[in-house]
Amino acid sequence: MAKRVPQFWLIKSEPNDYSIDDLARDGREPWDGVRNYSARNLMRDKMAVGDLVLFYHSSTKPVGVVGIARVASEAYADPTQFDTRSKYFDPKSTADKPRWQLVDMEFVEKLPRMVELDEIKADPAFDGMVLVTRGRLSVQPVERSHFAQILRLGGSKTKVRAR
Repeated sequence: MAKRVPQFWLIKSEPNDYSIDDLARDGREPWDGVRNYSARNLMRDKMAVGDLVLFYHSSTKPVGVVGIARVASEAYADPTQFDTRSKYFDPKSTADKPRWQLVDMEFVEKLPRMVELDEIKADPAFDGMVLVTRGRLSVQPVERSHFAQILRLGGSKTKVRAR
């Protein structure tokens, strides 16, 4: 069996709900509340333990990549879908047929400097990046070269070769 090549991702979070500083404090956290089928499918079917993730602050000024996380678990049923008190409750979801999945994320690094969306959009090195072409997805794949360039621009200590 061939060894799996690590993949790279971007996840979005509103810093008022959950920020990179919150993940740094908590160390590891379930990435719950995702209610988009495309994002769910990526977490469920494509993410794997050890994949590196860009942590993106959205719905703030400015928006951009602020840190690095790592996928820390295989996908499993998001418990918030069953909690009637949760804003993520889904009455159509059952324990036998859960509709929503999540993975745990663990903190790797807060970037010394935010890499802002405007900077990413203005740089031709990011042509074709999902963030630029289909920016609304809360979970999205990232090409290795784009990931490495974000790390470089943000002054990251984490190393990923562009290839």
